Amino acid sequence: MLGENFVYFFTVQGFFVGIIFGILKSFDANGLFVYTFLITIFFYLFSHIIIAFYYRTLTAKSYAFPRDMHEKELDTIVKEINKREKLIDSAVKITDLAIKMNQDEYQGQKA
Repeated sequence: MLGENFVYFFTVQGFFVGIIFGILKSFDANGLFVYTFLITIFFYLFSHIIIAFYYRTLTAKSYAFPRDMHEKELDTIVKEINKREKLIDSAVKITDLAIKMNQDEYQGQKA
């Protein structure tokens, strides 16, 4: 979710929470307006704080990531997987040939 969308979503949530809280706690229109306004502003500012910390930690983590080391490890893993696939393919071919030979022998014994 984009940062802007998160701010919008959280602000609308704050507005509705403010309306509900205002209806439950206030006895006049002024109180309803004040509660709704203050709670909405709190949610708005709180969402900006959350996004600021999120982007700060997001950029901090990208610098500490040892990309070269991970790429070498992944290349090694891919080579191992390719070797194992070749081994499995050859085993499957041998198994298919053995099954075909057994079927041919079985057909020869029946006739």
